[in-house]
Amino acid sequence: MSVFDYQQIDEIIHSRIRLAIMAALIATEEVEFTVLRGLTKATDGNLSANLKKLEEAGYINVKKEFVNRKPVTSYSLTSDGKQAFAAYIENLEKMIKK
Repeated sequence: MSVFDYQQIDEIIHSRIRLAIMAALIATEEVEFTVLRGLTKATDGNLSANLKKLEEAGYINVKKEFVNRKPVTSYSLTSDGKQAFAAYIENLEKMIKK
């Protein structure tokens, strides 16, 4: 059995809500705030705080626009975010493989 350094797990992604956000974004090109709120079942404030952490890490892009005079905020993964998520999954796989 190989030894795995658990400290290689990305702490930014390794949170239930942030992991759910990253998984939703990797599966689609762009996701609106309200959809993410429904998927994560998080409060607006909690979701916003976790999205901010991902944005500050450079993992997601934020797009704000008005649709029919209503503000709509959408999120997508950056190339760094895609790479970080792939590395996160790879590191988890290393932990569970014998």
